Amino acid sequence: MPITVKWFAHSAFLLTINGRHLLIDPFISENPLAEGTDIRTVPADIIAVTHAHGDHVGDTIAIAKRTGATVVCNFEMGNWFESQGVKQVERGNPGGTYHGDFVSLKWTAAIHTSSFPDGSNGGEANGFIITADDRKLYFAGDTTLFGDMELIGDEGIDVAFVPIGDTYTMGIDDSIKAIKLIRPRYVIPMHYNTFPPIVQDVTDWAEKVNRETDAQPIVNDPGMEFEI
Repeated sequence: MPITVKWFAHSAFLLTINGRHLLIDPFISENPLAEGTDIRTVPADIIAVTHAHGDHVGDTIAIAKRTGATVVCNFEMGNWFESQGVKQVERGNPGGTYHGDFVSLKWTAAIHTSSFPDGSNGGEANGFIITADDRKLYFAGDTTLFGDMELIGDEGIDVAFVPIGDTYTMGIDDSIKAIKLIRPRYVIPMHYNTFPPIVQDVTDWAEKVNRETDAQPIVNDPGMEFEI
């Protein structure tokens, strides 16, 4: 079965898997590139949050309360979400796996800072290896390039989601190095063009992916859906 991917811009994605919905880093209502998206209609069975910065926590609380979705995040973030009234929270840390009824999420390391907008401790930033329908997707989260991405690639990654914005994460050149380590069949860029410090030429990125790696780049406009 195909997995439908909707990108809300930045690092916010909705994956539809056999009619169920995995929402990732739902920064939507304050996202300048997601205008026109009504968070009152965004579906979610699981919400995965990579770290505590406001441009990733985004609308997690409002959507979780409306839908009853399970929020999957690290330990410190789980405590914070519960303090904000979120009822269904699953906590983990790198190496651990959340086993849901339609998808599993394995926490991976990510090298990045993490604190909530109110200054609360957000624990360590993470990525996820997502397993669904015998396919594996690697959602890197906000991170720099690091050598253990090669070990993640050993898992047999079908699709990788990598940041390319620079300034706060790796940029285009380091993302190409990351793709060579991860060795995915397909690669999707994220965390770019939302704000001036992370504006990038995604066409240039895609050309470099095609020229320098074996992965196929998938680039789409915010709000559009595509199948993988």
